[in-house]
Amino acid sequence: MPSEFELIARFVRAFPGCSPSVLAGPGDDCAITRPRPGRVLVSKVDQVVAGVHFGPAFRPEEIGHKALAAALSDLAAAGAKPRWFLVAVAHPPELPPEFLDGVARGMARLARSAKVDLVGGNFSRARELSLAVTALGEARPDQVLGRSGARPGDWLLVSGTLGDAALGLRRLAAGRPARPDPFVRAQLAPEPRVALGEILGRYARAAIDISDGFLQDLGHLCARSRVGADVRLDELPIRPAVRRAGVELALAGGEDYEILCAAPPERAQALLRACRRRGWPMSRIGEIRAGEGIRLLDARGEEVPLPARRGWEHFA
Repeated sequence: MPSEFELIARFVRAFPGCSPSVLAGPGDDCAITRPRPGRVLVSKVDQVVAGVHFGPAFRPEEIGHKALAAALSDLAAAGAKPRWFLVAVAHPPELPPEFLDGVARGMARLARSAKVDLVGGNFSRARELSLAVTALGEARPDQVLGRSGARPGDWLLVSGTLGDAALGLRRLAAGRPARPDPFVRAQLAPEPRVALGEILGRYARAAIDISDGFLQDLGHLCARSRVGADVRLDELPIRPAVRRAGVELALAGGEDYEILCAAPPERAQALLRACRRRGWPMSRIGEIRAGEGIRLLDARGEEVPLPARRGWEHFA
């Protein structure tokens, strides 16, 4: 079994040299980074744990990818450009070092794609494998986004499609882990909307990533903004295979790592145009209204009951 410091050295080997914004990184007690002038620092910590966020079907590279993707998705929803991250790895002593090499490779590939630097972390012994990622990004002070800020009359927009990862999880549970399957890939290696996040603050007033389930996360946005929402079921971007499996997968399945945002109509239209120009999928799905709660409306505008399950909750 390699020592703690040998494991750190092996893990860090997967990552290229840091950008000039990093004054001190791996190998020092603390990371020292230089934000660009006129930006605020946006921080997010997220964690993936064996048996909770990933299981035996995941390859090591996919575990590393997903751990970083989860944190980057939240930065994107805040309208921030990712710059740096730290990772704390806890694992059983019998876990082969080659497994951790794979975790590092998967994380490093996404880090290169997102142009984010590893600047520090930690290794610890534990009963099961877990990775806690702290991601740091920058945003203009007038463009940083939170869950509050939505106003009655705002349009609700969502990126991508809903329910893909939940259907992928169902297929994995059925013993069909075919990685070319787009639904299985959405579960094993989700792609955070980093590029969208970097322009989102120009248009939206509030945003949230919907990794815990569309209805649950929309409920969080509404509660923080003290508003209600009307969602048109026929406008939700749901693939036919997900609809056949059950629309509840899209409403409450979770792990989509898409971005839900609220924007005033003129800016919402401009955001839709900007996304079309770049080839990014973005759909208008409803409106913010005065009051509270979420109403699901069918094609005739009639309200339909909300499902009993709204999304993922760790201690339910």
